[in-house]
Amino acid sequence: MIKEVAKLIQGALKSNKIKLSLEEIEILIEIPPSHEMGDYSFPCFSLASKLKQNPHEVALMIREKIGTEPATDFDDIQTQGPYVNFFLDRKNMARKIVWDAITFKEKFGMGDIGKKKKVIVEFSSPNIAKPFGIGHLRSTIIGNSISNLYDFQGYKTIRMNYLGDWGTQFGKLIYGYKKYGDDDKLKKDPIKHLLDIYVRVNKDKKNEKKAREEFKKMEEGDRGNLILWKMFKGFSLKDFEEIYKRLGIKFDALIGESDYNKKMPQVIKELENKKLLKTSQGARIVNLKEHDLGVCLIQKTDGATLYATRDITSAISRYKKYKFDQIIYEVGQEQTLYFKQFFKVLELMGYEWSKNCIHVGHGHYLDSDGKRFATRKGKTVFMEEILDKTVSLAEKEIKKRESKIKKEDLRKKANKIAIASIFYGDLKNNRSNNVIFDLKKFVSFEGDTGPYLLYSYARATSILNKSTNKDKFEVPELNPKELELVKKLSLFPDIAFKAYESLNPSLVANYAYQLSKLFNEFYHSCPVIGSEEESFRLALIEAFRQVLKNSLNLLGISTLERM
Repeated sequence: MIKEVAKLIQGALKSNKIKLSLEEIEILIEIPPSHEMGDYSFPCFSLASKLKQNPHEVALMIREKIGTEPATDFDDIQTQGPYVNFFLDRKNMARKIVWDAITFKEKFGMGDIGKKKKVIVEFSSPNIAKPFGIGHLRSTIIGNSISNLYDFQGYKTIRMNYLGDWGTQFGKLIYGYKKYGDDDKLKKDPIKHLLDIYVRVNKDKKNEKKAREEFKKMEEGDRGNLILWKMFKGFSLKDFEEIYKRLGIKFDALIGESDYNKKMPQVIKELENKKLLKTSQGARIVNLKEHDLGVCLIQKTDGATLYATRDITSAISRYKKYKFDQIIYEVGQEQTLYFKQFFKVLELMGYEWSKNCIHVGHGHYLDSDGKRFATRKGKTVFMEEILDKTVSLAEKEIKKRESKIKKEDLRKKANKIAIASIFYGDLKNNRSNNVIFDLKKFVSFEGDTGPYLLYSYARATSILNKSTNKDKFEVPELNPKELELVKKLSLFPDIAFKAYESLNPSLVANYAYQLSKLFNEFYHSCPVIGSEEESFRLALIEAFRQVLKNSLNLLGISTLERM
């Protein structure tokens, strides 16, 4: 309904030759603190200086220009000081929102701004020959949700996993394996053994030179080193595949940095031809100092390539292949400067689509001591261990409530609760914030948690299953709890759009929690089965259930029919 309000205001302003987009108006619209002040309110302060009138006069002008309010949508439109207050026809609103939710189901709230547009979302991107640990979990969860948000707005979304399968770290691993490797340990637990080697090599700075030499040999095509590299990569892909399966995440494209090795010389030549490449202390750079971005290193003194070389090459190759309208890189916010440099180089090369390259940064998970987990020092947490521990905690909570549950049902239910716990525990936070990783809090069945949302959905399902009422619903006079729930349901399309627009899944996560709270308050104060309003309240519950499910789907969380 906020769009209907915005359209009325936009029409009124046009007559005074003030052009504001619907999006600009929607940002200004407020929800009054009490129902007596209306359902939506438009403050006129920002327009007062443009019209050279006081805000109250502007409010009166807007009200006059709107004229007779549309009978189907509004009961009244009033001015109060500098505000224009809109009172909805609440019965009609309830009928429309409930009917639309239960009719359109998973399509309720969808937009079409992305119709015939294509977006690439690059996320997760773990490093080969290292465990899939907590360091890549945030990118995986947030990137997956952003992909869902784009899908919901009609885009053709390409989910891309860009594996870190090239670079100096492989020189370290190959040198370390040749020096410390054990074939039996590699067969028994390859990822753990490779991690041990990586940590051991990093402890001694004397290994740096040898590691660089081994990577240089890789780049030059050394057969022995490439065989080791392929073997390490195979172990990792198998490990990653299992983790993604448990997380319920799928990709449309799985590529590695190494896929662009043969194309990098062409890009380096292009940088030379466009007179962008300079030599500095033996290395080759693009000087970005006049743009306050320092220098972008393209080749080391020994001729080895870097992340920027591969990323510039990959971006050009992706555009040629996909002709994307946007490409989003979901990577930690400590890489902000790097992405500004990388995008600026593309711009200087003359690629207009570089303006559609977006870095979506995130904060990090912190250990209980408030410090980051660091693989180089061996302080990491394997994703498999995280999932197993979360499932175990979920099983304990389920058994408290359902002692006779079958083992197979227990496991399935615990797995869904575990994923909901981890995903929601992350996504309820603004992505730019750091998050203390606390599984016990994540798995709690009470408060602002994933299990609480699943419980709310299951409770709604249980009520619907108990009723035999098949009557068509009629909207009664709404009591305050019914009205609050209806109004919250009506906000879902706007919340989904704003989350997409701001690349911020926490808007949907927080909405889902607030919606569930209102549902539980409604349930406790409004009898359903056997009440005079049963048919309407059942429809309202079904609408709630659908909207909550849609919200959770955007977060990458599957629902449970029973908890």
